[in-house]
Amino acid sequence: MAMVTITDVGPRDGLQNQAKHLSVAERVELIQGLVDAGVNSIEAGAFVSPKAVPAMAGADELFAQIQPLQSRCQFQALIPNVRGYQAAVAAGAKKILFVLCANDTMNMKNVRMTRQQSVEQLKELLAMAKADGVKILTCIAVAWRCPFEGKTDPEQVIALAQLLTEMGADDLVIADTIGAANPMEVESLMSRLVKAHGADKIAVHFHDTRAMGLANAYAAYQAGVRRFDASVGGLGGCPFAPGATGNVTTEDLVMMFEQMGVDTGIDLEKLMAVGRRAGELTETQTGGRARDWRELQVSRGQSLR
Repeated sequence: MAMVTITDVGPRDGLQNQAKHLSVAERVELIQGLVDAGVNSIEAGAFVSPKAVPAMAGADELFAQIQPLQSRCQFQALIPNVRGYQAAVAAGAKKILFVLCANDTMNMKNVRMTRQQSVEQLKELLAMAKADGVKILTCIAVAWRCPFEGKTDPEQVIALAQLLTEMGADDLVIADTIGAANPMEVESLMSRLVKAHGADKIAVHFHDTRAMGLANAYAAYQAGVRRFDASVGGLGGCPFAPGATGNVTTEDLVMMFEQMGVDTGIDLEKLMAVGRRAGELTETQTGGRARDWRELQVSRGQSLR
């Protein structure tokens, strides 16, 4: 049976822009629920300025509390700079996500550095990570479209991916940060990236702004991608990217793949319960269609598949 790996980014990307900020204990509760549902890769938090992203405050305490779960799940942390890296490693993080935008405008909005400055910062981080035994994932943001500069030239993304690989980045995450890509564009770009770097090195990150998140995930799968980001309950959105609404819903992605005969290793029933809890904690209406469909099936006495 074919398999995919789904990284749930809900505890970080899903919560960073919510009006209600969850406590460390509440975030740990969601992470525990995801692990119990079989999610074996989670973006647990971010080591960023609490003034810039107050929802991520207490990341060091959070990582301390989830250490016992590391035998069942790989946790990654987002960092914006060397200072964030040092804090993350001190807290026990072994997998670090560094975001590099495909153009200068978005990079300045996101981390107040030009793209070249971020590249130089990444060189320093990669050297530190090698010495520390830490894995670095590099995310290329706004890989298809930018809210400030419009359509991203795919050749720019191809060249940046090559540069990052040559620098020694462990893995690449290709992100449709504002949910503006379409399946044809996704398959075109991802086919080239998978061919150049291998499916084991590439992941994708989609938002559902234009209701094409699942279609884009399927297009990426057809292009050879086997690693996907998603967010429980469809929570999410970048505070520095106008128009970036929720991520692809983990429940919907799991349902799609499982019904295609692709193994995710995730228990959909348990995952949907975590999605409901996420909505209760954030006091929001969580997205996705899997739960609505399942409730209809239950009302009719029908099976999950």
